[in-house]
Amino acid sequence: MAPKSARAFDAEAFLNSPGVASRRKEYPTGAAIFAQGDPADTVLYIQQGSVKLTVLSQAGREAVVAVLGPTDFFGEGALAGQLVRLATATAMTASRILIVPKRQMIRLLHQQHTLSDRFIAHMLARNTRLEEDLVDQLFNASEKRLARTLLLLARYGKPNGPRRVLPKISQEVLAEIVGTTRSRVNFFMNKFRKLGFIDYDRGGVKVHHALLSIVLHDIPPSDRVEE
Repeated sequence: MAPKSARAFDAEAFLNSPGVASRRKEYPTGAAIFAQGDPADTVLYIQQGSVKLTVLSQAGREAVVAVLGPTDFFGEGALAGQLVRLATATAMTASRILIVPKRQMIRLLHQQHTLSDRFIAHMLARNTRLEEDLVDQLFNASEKRLARTLLLLARYGKPNGPRRVLPKISQEVLAEIVGTTRSRVNFFMNKFRKLGFIDYDRGGVKVHHALLSIVLHDIPPSDRVEE
């Protein structure tokens, strides 16, 4: 269990405090926050909203590599010597982002140990998530990958989660995240709804705890209809 001081630390309040050279910017839905190839000179923190990170191959194929929400950092590759952004960040919903210059963030991490602990915890969680995503892509059927994606978007297991109704997200984006086709996503979403695992609520998707059963149990071979 994390020390009480670490649990109580409010990264957002700290980054908003006087003396910290951050700036806050509002992004409407669909707005580009930064593009692949832009200079990597800031670290960003999501106060409100959701952000997707995508990469574009030389052949012009786009892939979603992450979907982030409140309290998540991104753009941290700047701290590891990246000179340009390796992905494009786009606001999936109206978002409020704190932007901290790279030099300022490096200074804060050296001087403010509690922020440093919070940031390291974020990085470890991100690395663990990337490993889990790789295992998910390699070994799990698309139905299970979709269920896991919905639970992650609902922030199950997060300190500020879960949120039962997801922000509006298209089936095309879900298909890109899961690594399948839109028709397969539509098929499984209808199946989840009929089983009572999800509901549609005012244009959003309401995720029920029972959806965990798809992730925790093996799917019978007869149900593994792949692309």
